[in-house]
Amino acid sequence: MRSDMAGRLYHVIDTRGFDRPLLDELCELTTTVRNIAKTVAGAQALQALLPHARAMLYFPQPSTRTFLSFNNACHILGIRTSEIRDPATSSEVKGESFDDSIRTFSSYVDVIIMRTPEAGYAARAAAQMDRIPRPVPIVNAGSGKDQHPTQALLDIYTLERSFADRGGIDGKVIAMMGDLKRGRTVRSLCGLMRNYRGVRLVLVAPAAFAMEDDVKVELRAQGIPFTETSRLADVLPEIDALYVTRIQTEWDTAEESRGMDYAQFGINLANLPLLKHDAIIMHPLPRGPEIDPAVDEDPRAVYWRQERNGMWMRVAILVKIFRLEDRIAALAATLPPAPADRA
Repeated sequence: MRSDMAGRLYHVIDTRGFDRPLLDELCELTTTVRNIAKTVAGAQALQALLPHARAMLYFPQPSTRTFLSFNNACHILGIRTSEIRDPATSSEVKGESFDDSIRTFSSYVDVIIMRTPEAGYAARAAAQMDRIPRPVPIVNAGSGKDQHPTQALLDIYTLERSFADRGGIDGKVIAMMGDLKRGRTVRSLCGLMRNYRGVRLVLVAPAAFAMEDDVKVELRAQGIPFTETSRLADVLPEIDALYVTRIQTEWDTAEESRGMDYAQFGINLANLPLLKHDAIIMHPLPRGPEIDPAVDEDPRAVYWRQERNGMWMRVAILVKIFRLEDRIAALAATLPPAPADRA
């Protein structure tokens, strides 16, 4: 994340620039906008905020939830959207460089939201914006295997809401399980844990997909205690949140995933009783066999709420980018209170 001189959100590239006050503000803002949107008058007022604004959704890497949640977040605020989801439909197929494509987009829109299979491309786009006469904010919606900051922000919001009656995230034991080596969601979420007191992490993964050293070095530097294991059953009774990820076979370069037994890295009706009664189960989706669909019926499974939270957190991010906090506060003050929900 990079800020302008007023300390507002500008580019959203990684999680390093998010401190606790900003995280708390984004979580509060997310709840405020979703409450405003619960009434017809509120939804219409939100749509009237940015009818003049335009967004480019540049998603050459496949996406369902991130694309749709950003697209709908834009629509909630009245932002018109353009999209490129296949480089074959753009001038890149003619040999246009990434940098020229990004600069072209900036001529037509007010924010670029991008997801690429290459690591570092969002940071590269932001650096380019900082050099040109008409820069626009860059929002990283996933870059290679390195960062997915807006997913980490919606994960923080989900954790905070889930633990609202238990003191929030502070002091919790959070397990992250699955393909930690190639999972950009867990890498980004680890980067935010420095903002919470007394958090302890448990990293559960096959040896071949254990968390990479750069993340572990950073956790140690920030004083965040963590342990590593390949035995989920041993740690289930002690954790407050289980963040499950799938084995990301799309990143295989030499069939690394072939023949591996992932049965011990899943949550199902057999091991679910080991989990605390007030713990939660999260997943960034899409899921594979690592979560039995029967687990959906358990009240501790919050991944579908987590998925919906993504749209509202992305609305809050756009509100910050376009500096609409005061107008949101004014709307909230004039509209009748909305009914509470747990979603």
